[in-house]
Amino acid sequence: MSAYKRPDEESRPVIDLALFGALGDLSLRKLYAALFHLDREGLLHEDTRILGLARQELTTDSYRQRVNQALEQHVKRDELDDATRKRFAGRLEYLQLDFADAAGYEGIARWRSAVRHDTVISPLVVYLAVPASLYGEICRHLQGAACLDELSRVVVEKPIGYDFDTSCDINDAIGEVFPESRIYRIDHYLGKETVQNLIALRFANPLFGTQWNQNHISHVEITVAEQVGIEGRWGYFDRAGQLRDMVQNHLLQLVCLIAMDPPANLDADAIRDEKVKVLKALQPFSVDRLNRDVVRGQYIAGTIRGKAVPGYLEEEGANPHSETETFVAMKTGVANWRWAGVPFYLRTGKRMPDKLSQIIIHFRQQAHYIFDPDQRNLAANKLVIRLQPDEGIALEVLTKDSGLDRGMRLRRGPLHLDFGSAFPQTRIPDAYERLLLEVMKGRQYLFVRRDEVEHAWHWCDRLIASWKEQGEPPRRYPAGSWGPVASIAMITQDGRSWYEDY
Repeated sequence: MSAYKRPDEESRPVIDLALFGALGDLSLRKLYAALFHLDREGLLHEDTRILGLARQELTTDSYRQRVNQALEQHVKRDELDDATRKRFAGRLEYLQLDFADAAGYEGIARWRSAVRHDTVISPLVVYLAVPASLYGEICRHLQGAACLDELSRVVVEKPIGYDFDTSCDINDAIGEVFPESRIYRIDHYLGKETVQNLIALRFANPLFGTQWNQNHISHVEITVAEQVGIEGRWGYFDRAGQLRDMVQNHLLQLVCLIAMDPPANLDADAIRDEKVKVLKALQPFSVDRLNRDVVRGQYIAGTIRGKAVPGYLEEEGANPHSETETFVAMKTGVANWRWAGVPFYLRTGKRMPDKLSQIIIHFRQQAHYIFDPDQRNLAANKLVIRLQPDEGIALEVLTKDSGLDRGMRLRRGPLHLDFGSAFPQTRIPDAYERLLLEVMKGRQYLFVRRDEVEHAWHWCDRLIASWKEQGEPPRRYPAGSWGPVASIAMITQDGRSWYEDY
């Protein structure tokens, strides 16, 4: 039975969604499932329509069948009810379009002008699930075909460019057609439930708000580990590498949310102003620090969960001489009063033992320690924020070990909030569901502003230039490991360990 209900009109605005790249991997794997769930929850207005746009020749009926096949693959069976399927399929139409053909965009204009059963004004949301090199051309053709008005908005995916200069070119091209207030740059990490809870945790709880500074936090650790390799994306990934693919966007966005000062309110620009301050304060890497505090790696053949996997240079289509990094670990910092002297250890890589995204806030030990000296390494609280898998938050605290023979021996255990267990009747929405809903409502606080993109690229470009000047190849690490041994040495030289080694 469908879970369809009718929330208030403000929570379910009517839109027309033009989805470019309608048959691509992102659309088939993520976007249709997210839109289906919004429909199932009653969050799509009954007049909301979706136009799929791609180069392939298809009828609307064939397109609906392709979308239905994607839903069967990516939506749980018990959530794929017939009533929502029928309603969702009725929203879908298809238009074959060569994105470079300006004349073809007249078909979008005709679709937009189709007669409705009511007089609701529906903004056009343009979702560009296509390579960034096409963004500017598509926007110009939409404008030229009179498809846009003052309510139209555009959604673009990362990566926004290859470096600072190319990001400016892309943003300039989009900006010729859309003002900044109607550009939605997606970083799907910002739509995760746990990331939203990080904002609530920090700014709604004095327990953490008063402790969130260099007086009480010793260091911060962020790990984004992927089990997969390059998944057939050799052409893209070998040009980009792990720094551009993951650090420039996902990891730096997480650093911003951890390190930013409290915004004046929850308005989009109030939050993004504070994030930009963090990006401006990120410490650059000198040559000395580059050798000591940054580790590049590239995976070789290994084993993950008992299955042999090839090395990066053995992947399909590989260049056997490539020196592109598939792993980056670094120690950086935020040069301001709140975070002076607090290192941020960042780590991300492919072919890791687990798929894992987590933030560890390590609090300082008590100034005066009175318990067993052999347990002193336990004597610090840790806040563990898991983004994937099993989103949740745990605060590790110390208590007395139970038992008559244990004396005042300490034990470490979590005060645990697992979203799946704490809210068993509530399905945790996918990040794209939240992000799409915010686009429909015209709210930008979960999206990345242009100056955020540019400051992140400035910082990464300097690091990449230093790597090139240094000329050293990435260190090798076996697939199924946590990266090069040098990444362990980088943190142990400070007397610390990565979280999984505790």
